[in-house]
Amino acid sequence: MERRHPPKRAPRGAAAQLAPEAWLAAAWEELARGGVDAVRVEPLAARLGVTKGSFYWHVRDRAALLDALLEDWERRATLGVIALVDGASESPRERLAELLRVTTKAPEAPDAESAIRAWGAHDERVGARLARIDEQRERYVEDLLVAAGVRRSHARHRARALYLALIGEYARVAHGGAPTGPATWSELLERMLSDAPSPPAAPRRRSRG
Repeated sequence: MERRHPPKRAPRGAAAQLAPEAWLAAAWEELARGGVDAVRVEPLAARLGVTKGSFYWHVRDRAALLDALLEDWERRATLGVIALVDGASESPRERLAELLRVTTKAPEAPDAESAIRAWGAHDERVGARLARIDEQRERYVEDLLVAAGVRRSHARHRARALYLALIGEYARVAHGGAPTGPATWSELLERMLSDAPSPPAAPRRRSRG
């Protein structure tokens, strides 16, 4: 016989105005500050000024919240970045430059990336997902380098080197280091494209006499 559960009571006051996104944002702050062990219902409720009951109104349980964190990270920091860069230009070189601009100017990226990687180091399931996303990101850079004229055998190694530089930058900034300036990233990109054919010059406009 199916077991019937009593209907949920609608939360009151501030709790009623909270959306799942509010819990997700608070969870990100706790993850960045104290790691995955800090992402717990009571501290989140206290941060938001509501009771634990409000959490279970909006989110099934802590495991669902952790899954939502991973989904949000993949959607914004990988799929969203790729979509943004692909829409910026048809030129592979310009898309590579835009990729570096976007990934090095995101203020939340260093803390988020460091927290996710620390989490993946102690959680096999998260580690496997992180490895898949790392591979997806590197392959995207590799394909852009190939499209710009770099041989595939070279592009694979250069994509790994560029990705490791970005991850190292995130780790450095997350631990208090100053962000690297855009001139350094531009120089790195130029070196990665040094043996690629130069893009065709834009046609000159003829002046009307």
